[in-house]
Amino acid sequence: MINFNYETDFKLDNEDAIAGWLGNVITSENKKEGEINYIFCDDEYLHKINVEYLDHDTLTDIISFDYSMGNELHGDIFVSVERVKDNAADFNVSFQEELKRVLVHGIMHYCGYKDKGEVEELLMRSKEDEKIAMFHVEQ
Repeated sequence: MINFNYETDFKLDNEDAIAGWLGNVITSENKKEGEINYIFCDDEYLHKINVEYLDHDTLTDIISFDYSMGNELHGDIFVSVERVKDNAADFNVSFQEELKRVLVHGIMHYCGYKDKGEVEELLMRSKEDEKIAMFHVEQ
């Protein structure tokens, strides 16, 4: 089950469509959907988590905590709506497009994809693009 929680004024317009898409993404990676919680927040909220749990004193758009068991995906994914807006402007894409990228990015981590090195990052971007394209087909 995919849940959406809000620690900011932001709210998704299409929770059911997003949850359905993310469920299809999980299935397309031969994984099972467990309980995944998205928590939408602001920079300050996510920065505190980054410092407290990861010892990183930086702003970020997403932090995911993976509690998966075998092929069943579980976890908490924190998303800074402020970072997503800024990144969308920086990358010259719509807010909705950047939001989809961030949402699927967390799932891709749970599926075992990394983004620390250049090769890993290229594969991650490729997988994100592939999964974002799945959303457009379903609408």
